Amino acid sequence: MLEEERKLAADDAFRLPDLADRLPAGSAVVGAPPVTLTATYYDTPDLRLARAGVSLRHRKGDALPWTVKLPAAVPGLRHEISRRGRQGTAPADLVALVTAWSRGAALAPAAKIRTVRHAYEVHDADGTVLAEVADDAVTVFDGKAVRMAFREIEVERKAGDRALLDAVTAALTEAGAVEGEFTPKHVRALGAAAALAPDLTPPGDLPEQPSAADVVVAAVRSGVGRILAHDPLVRLNQPLDDGDTAVHQMRVGCRRLRSDLRTFAALLDRDWVDRLRDELRWIAGVLGAARDAEVLRERLRHTANADPLCPVDPEAIERLDAALDVRQRQALAEVDEALRSPRYHALLDLLVDAAREPRVAASAAQPALRMLPRMVARPWRRLAYGAKGVDGATDLDPLAADERWHAVRINGKRARYAVDAVAAVIGGPAAKLAKALAKVQNLLGEHQDAAVAADTWVALATESPGDTDLAVVAGRLYERERASIRAVRAAFPEAWAVAAEPTRTRWLP
Repeated sequence: MLEEERKLAADDAFRLPDLADRLPAGSAVVGAPPVTLTATYYDTPDLRLARAGVSLRHRKGDALPWTVKLPAAVPGLRHEISRRGRQGTAPADLVALVTAWSRGAALAPAAKIRTVRHAYEVHDADGTVLAEVADDAVTVFDGKAVRMAFREIEVERKAGDRALLDAVTAALTEAGAVEGEFTPKHVRALGAAAALAPDLTPPGDLPEQPSAADVVVAAVRSGVGRILAHDPLVRLNQPLDDGDTAVHQMRVGCRRLRSDLRTFAALLDRDWVDRLRDELRWIAGVLGAARDAEVLRERLRHTANADPLCPVDPEAIERLDAALDVRQRQALAEVDEALRSPRYHALLDLLVDAAREPRVAASAAQPALRMLPRMVARPWRRLAYGAKGVDGATDLDPLAADERWHAVRINGKRARYAVDAVAAVIGGPAAKLAKALAKVQNLLGEHQDAAVAADTWVALATESPGDTDLAVVAGRLYERERASIRAVRAAFPEAWAVAAEPTRTRWLP
């Protein structure tokens, strides 16, 4: 689940203020008896988790004693996942969740913290817990000796809104607590080494007049970050806030990074690029099977409900979905096996090293505006050549075969990724081209999804030759998918004309 909280520092003289005038009408503050919580935090010898803002702990006194906390995309939020388990043996699935940061290195106790907590719940008139205020007296141990002690206040959002969180925090600061860039308990306990930079180097901001190397390095770091950020979410197999899936986004990260390495290969060490691209192809392929099953299951419902006036047999749809469910479960099991493998751990090391020290050639020191447009022009020309071959074609035209459209889609992705990588440097025309290519890519993606789905419905029906109801439904689904393909081919010329308009492409040599 997502956790949202505010942390404040307080000294021994601080007293919790009366919060009544900051709460919604009918609310009440309910105190709980103090509890003592003893937490042991686990990390690698070089504190990879702590330095990345990640934690794995066992805490006595909790119903679910093992907890992992991971950074979320939105500042101030964290993913919190808890499990039962014996002290001293971390649950395997929680250990796996931190793999993107531990990279398979052994985890061992790194800090022991005792917290005496006085908790206060904010209830609404119906008794629903809106927020919790925890007044913590923290003691850090080095063996049996006390190494440090401090006090902090946590305000955690429960069923309440963010405005309530802000109001309670404001009352605490007015009473003398200090809010700001606050260090987590275990990081303070681990000392200066835990406050060092994380292993994964972020893209950072481009200089005012960037070199080609600056842009390429930013693209590589962005791609690596995207892959690693979605690793734990793939393992959790939960939808993202925007309705997308982590499997999809991690696969996109792999494909985008592979594409960028290909586009800018002339500015990079060839052997290094080849090895990284080979390993990215492997993990993207594993993710691809799971993603394909996701898409097909979503598409099955979409296509079946496309014409409410002409419904299809719901029982046959359920049989098709059951077959896809088996396929998806098997694919996800293969993803899980791959992510736990030594090969994947080695790939994580490669990715972290790639972000830390991309192997850029000396020639990349030239200005980005001078070097990069001609590199982006190559994938653009391949796309333009393919688009001319399918533009305006019909189902009867042999050049418009699904395979040819799929090839255009692949080149479309590469061109779009290349333009995206340089858009911030080139400016307006490149940004407009990237936006137009996104629309072209959406059409090409719909074409490919419909073509694969059409073949899948027929293939699944042939696996049950005696099921005539299923055969009829598969045939109807097939026709609907081919109708979608015809609609894409009819819409493509206009979308392509917008992308190819000279005001968007004039910066390409």
